[in-house]
Amino acid sequence: MPKLLEVNALETRFHTVEGVVHALNGISYEVDRGECLAIVGESGSGKTVGVLSILRLIPSPPGRIAGGSIRFKGVDLLGLDDAALRKVRGQEIGVIFQDPMTSLNPVMRVGDQLVESLTAHEALTARQARTRAAELLAMVGIPAPASRLDDYPHQFSGGMRQRVMIAMALSCSPELIIADEPTTALDVTIQAQIVELVKRLQSELGTAVIWISHDLGVVARLADRVAVMYAGFIIETATVDDLYARPAHPYTVGLLGSLPRLDAGARQTLKAIGGLPPVLMGPPTGCPFAPRCTFATDRCRAENPALVTVAAGHAVACWHDRLSAESRP
Repeated sequence: MPKLLEVNALETRFHTVEGVVHALNGISYEVDRGECLAIVGESGSGKTVGVLSILRLIPSPPGRIAGGSIRFKGVDLLGLDDAALRKVRGQEIGVIFQDPMTSLNPVMRVGDQLVESLTAHEALTARQARTRAAELLAMVGIPAPASRLDDYPHQFSGGMRQRVMIAMALSCSPELIIADEPTTALDVTIQAQIVELVKRLQSELGTAVIWISHDLGVVARLADRVAVMYAGFIIETATVDDLYARPAHPYTVGLLGSLPRLDAGARQTLKAIGGLPPVLMGPPTGCPFAPRCTFATDRCRAENPALVTVAAGHAVACWHDRLSAESRP
């Protein structure tokens, strides 16, 4: 049986007046049924472009998927026509966007928006869809759900709006949910509630999740596996436990070094990653992280390493195998 989602050598470009932005540079990963893959990295690393490319939501122009394949349950999504792709969006793959206030229609009642999604993909009458909408709000923990169906988005708090977005993503029982930094605009307490909600729903419904984030603290509580992105490349993948215990790429080490630790005491010093993110107007001639890396050699600046396995379930794109303190041949 094929993996639920298989992304292979995906490339996405943006053609601008300044030049061609190489946003994705041949990324590959898989997501199995029921698992949670976290994709992490700093702003501009290609996390969101990667998941928007899955559903062909890249604005065109200026964006264009330039190469690769995206197979969902064995079907290449890049080969589907618009009508077939619309059936996949929402019905089989749900999306939770970063800012619910811009994702929800501010002049439509919340219940109407849920009903619209349900009737578009499910064979339900308006009355049945409204009953199902109330059930979905109850599932995500919104009190008195039936009475909240007639409220507008501005009448909900930020955390409650995000719960509505989760309800919409789950409305057609999709097999995969893409969550694009859904807790970024929320305070820490509400973040924890949303993460626990997603974990519970994933366990109960068996839904696979791609969780996009720059917050490694959130990822540690949620993910099964982690893919680290930098400059449009995946530069390390590992199980969540292995990545935090034995990071192999210097960039991953830097990300973890900038994260406060509860076991480090009050006088801990957070480490910043020096330098600036790369300009993506052209493909790098060497490792994209080399200008900021303290371990970079002439080979790093001349050749871009491929992603290779360095331990069971652990792959890294680096000329120096930091797990065994050896250089790659």
